[in-house]
Amino acid sequence: MSESSADASDSSNFIRDMIDADLAANRVSTVVTRFPPEPNGYLHIGHAKSICLNFGIARDYGGYCNLRFDDTNPEKEEQEYIDSIRRDVEWLGFEWHGNPFASDYFDQLYGFAIDLIKQGKAYVDSQNAEEIRAGRGTLKTPGEDGPYRNRSVAENLQLFEAMRNDEFDDGEHVLRAKIDMQSPNINMRDPVLYRIRHVTHHNTGDKWCIYPLYDFTHGLSDAIEGVTHSLCTLEFEDHRPLYDWILDNLETPSRPRQTEFARLQLEFSLTSKRKLNALVSEGHVSGWDDPRMLTISGMRRRGFTPESIVNFCDMIGVTKKDSTIEMGVLETALRDDLNARAVRRMAVINPLKVVIENYPADREEVFKGANHPQNPDYGTREIPFAREIYIERDDFMEDAPRKFFRLSPGREVRLRFAYYITCQRVIKNPDGEIESLICTYDPESRGGSSPDGRKVKGTIHWVSARHAVDATVNLYDRLFTVPNPGAAADLHRVLNPDSRVVMDNAKFEAAIELTDNPLAYQFERLGYFVSDYDSTVERPIFNRTMTLRDSWAKIGQAQ
Repeated sequence: MSESSADASDSSNFIRDMIDADLAANRVSTVVTRFPPEPNGYLHIGHAKSICLNFGIARDYGGYCNLRFDDTNPEKEEQEYIDSIRRDVEWLGFEWHGNPFASDYFDQLYGFAIDLIKQGKAYVDSQNAEEIRAGRGTLKTPGEDGPYRNRSVAENLQLFEAMRNDEFDDGEHVLRAKIDMQSPNINMRDPVLYRIRHVTHHNTGDKWCIYPLYDFTHGLSDAIEGVTHSLCTLEFEDHRPLYDWILDNLETPSRPRQTEFARLQLEFSLTSKRKLNALVSEGHVSGWDDPRMLTISGMRRRGFTPESIVNFCDMIGVTKKDSTIEMGVLETALRDDLNARAVRRMAVINPLKVVIENYPADREEVFKGANHPQNPDYGTREIPFAREIYIERDDFMEDAPRKFFRLSPGREVRLRFAYYITCQRVIKNPDGEIESLICTYDPESRGGSSPDGRKVKGTIHWVSARHAVDATVNLYDRLFTVPNPGAAADLHRVLNPDSRVVMDNAKFEAAIELTDNPLAYQFERLGYFVSDYDSTVERPIFNRTMTLRDSWAKIGQAQ
């Protein structure tokens, strides 16, 4: 076993076992894979699994992986999607060997189609789409030979050339493989290989008015690129006989091998580009990079790290059988990563002013706070303190139960890093709403302990009012209320109305850094947050990436 193969065995699965066997038997010398998205939308968490698998295997075995755009459907493909796909793959930490388009091979693919016609294994069918569909039969009934199936080779060559030369309208003819209309696999019942589309292509312009279908393009593109292992999700398993048939009946530069693995099915998420596009186009989200979307760009904007996504893909592994992964697994991977790297700060999202009446009005002092409690290399920051501070409104209750260990009239709490304070009075506006609290502090409790040894159960965070940074905070949560939104008859009914809550009056401690490459922060007791793309120095905007604990687990237990 090679050194790279031995390293790869640490995360062994049936695909790696297959590659080990191919290398040991000298069936392949260099492992070549590919990641072939269609540029008709943004990549999502499901694609991340395929990216990690294809690029990871090529890396571990000392081979290479191509990022190929399967762009055979010009009506839906755009440069925006191409750019986003490249950006996402790079952000996840992977480098491609080549970055071809399937359309780069259109001349070769046309030549392969001609070869099949000459062999009598492809023909031009002049039926319309509905007639072709009816003739293919169903999963329970066989197909029937169509009226054009036995056209001569010469006539087929003439018609196919005329199709290319723009002599027909869209849908007037198609090129079909001539295989077996009685096959139990409906994909083998003379599948369509080419259709006429008068659409300008993003890469080839108006050179072509006929375009190959994905099933014809896929395997041949793999063969042209020298791909050794074509790794696909399970929905392509029934297409593998066609993949093999095309390669077996043509002289290709190489002979790739297709193998299928289970796609990622994650609770509370969608991986259908069509449905994701509907969310965007109907305005339910702000765009493909909305932080509630489990697109890779949306996850990046929300504050996911590439390491957490790669670790998640490693955690769930590669299997042959579909299963649904709990959202908590992804969230755990993220929390574990952010807990190790996130800088700690204090922030108050729903502020309530506290006036410490026995603290001198003109006095200021500074406390030291660790940037990370487990990593001294992160250093410390200065935390200013003055007479007026903000605390979370949830940290005060006027009529508190006995086990409420935060602030209430007559009760004492510890301010993180600072002093013990006791609430003396509540100030309300004419409508009876609480405006502020009047408290006193114990000067002997500096640093959070008292020389008389009295115990205080509650510790709350705070921000100095005089030094606070005003900010907006987006509290993001899961976009859907049910574990399997894709099965919902009406997607709109399972949208979470509280998936985004905007807090416009948040207060941050002064040590918050606002940079173009934002840090991941843990706002103490609140969760993990990151600066949004639209944030400015004048008006910071932060997105909640994740709470510190899984609040949905509590909901599930309660139900």
